[in-house]
Amino acid sequence: MLSRRTLTASVAALALSPLLTACGGDSDAATTGAAGTKKVGNVNIGPDQHRIRGKKVDKIAALLPAAVRERGTLRLGGSADASPPLGFFATDDKTRIGSELDLATLVADTLGLKVKQELVSWENLFVGLDSGKFDAVFSNVTVTEERKEKYDFATYRLDNIAFEAKKGTNWRVKEPKDVAGKTIAVSSGTNQEKILVDWSKRNEKAGRKPVTIKYFQKDTDYYLALQSGRIDAYLGPSPAASYHVASAGQSQIIGTISGGGDEVQGEIAATTKKGSGLVDAYAAALNHVIEDGSYARVLKRWGLSSEAVPKSEVNPAGLPKT
Repeated sequence: MLSRRTLTASVAALALSPLLTACGGDSDAATTGAAGTKKVGNVNIGPDQHRIRGKKVDKIAALLPAAVRERGTLRLGGSADASPPLGFFATDDKTRIGSELDLATLVADTLGLKVKQELVSWENLFVGLDSGKFDAVFSNVTVTEERKEKYDFATYRLDNIAFEAKKGTNWRVKEPKDVAGKTIAVSSGTNQEKILVDWSKRNEKAGRKPVTIKYFQKDTDYYLALQSGRIDAYLGPSPAASYHVASAGQSQIIGTISGGGDEVQGEIAATTKKGSGLVDAYAAALNHVIEDGSYARVLKRWGLSSEAVPKSEVNPAGLPKT
């Protein structure tokens, strides 16, 4: 996706700050475990990840092009941006961790390949696919009808956005009427902003109060405003919201909707150059790890269980062209 594809490091810093600052005290929110690993809440952000691993399945590995099997590596492109829990650096500031790499590693294990990851800017992920430099991108890429013209996709996660409110609220959001009269923050220029503006207009047309939409200069300000009561909720990418809830323990998810709005359920997918001969192998590997339960364990580890897909699909309906 475009403006929701990554989160800034400042969001990560805010999510971690109330817990990391407790390291010197008696709080067990941030602890040092075996071999120096560190945890934020229940999330291990240390370099020693004890990553969930899979085993080669010969029948699935046989789906790979011969050149890739012989090479023995999965040349993986990843976004260099800090996007907890999807991809970011561990406490040693050099080890890359996150759910996207964990899932890519499971797929590579199933295919009998070793992951060789290179971190690049968002636009260079696609340049790398176009040039054949990367075999795959696992980096929160949403399936769109426009992208399907150049790339093949094997889905592995729902693309949702989430309403996050202070912990303990009984308010829940499922449809436009649930946000009528509320004050909600959102990032400018994002898909979630478009959806929220549309919901507000629909409320006014139905005779309900509009949404008061707030914008802030810094990402960290959204959560500060939430805790101070200046806003009722923040609408943002579901992975970021889930990670913040798990790490900071001050808020809760009160509703999730598709990043595609009412038109289509958005989906995140392993991405490869169209016609590369790799997408069927990715889908088969993903369906294998879904069936054996390791996929669910990875998502649970990063607080993303609500975004699980029951099956990996090849090139499903994507977000429509705009």
